[in-house]
Amino acid sequence: MKTARVDWRYRLAVASRTAAAAAGGYALAAAFAAAGSLALQPAMPRVEAVLTATMLAWVAYALAAGWAFYARTAWGAWCGTLLPALVLGAGAMAPQWLAGSAP
Repeated sequence: MKTARVDWRYRLAVASRTAAAAAGGYALAAAFAAAGSLALQPAMPRVEAVLTATMLAWVAYALAAGWAFYARTAWGAWCGTLLPALVLGAGAMAPQWLAGSAP
């Protein structure tokens, strides 16, 4: 039986997707928890908003990890995890930025 030889580029792509799933998923979950807790705070007490957003962030982390291996390319895996994390992180930081620029 002939053994399959795996190219180094394939191994690098899998390692990049794994890093995108771990690091990008973590960044997305952290940004999701921060933005979600700020979004839920008017509807419920602060502690419950933070706990609810943190529990929902686990779902976002799992979806990001799944997306990292579902994406067509490794670049797509990184963009699919980091771009939403940047948007959510900017949304979470916007109140602080806007408060700092007030006269």
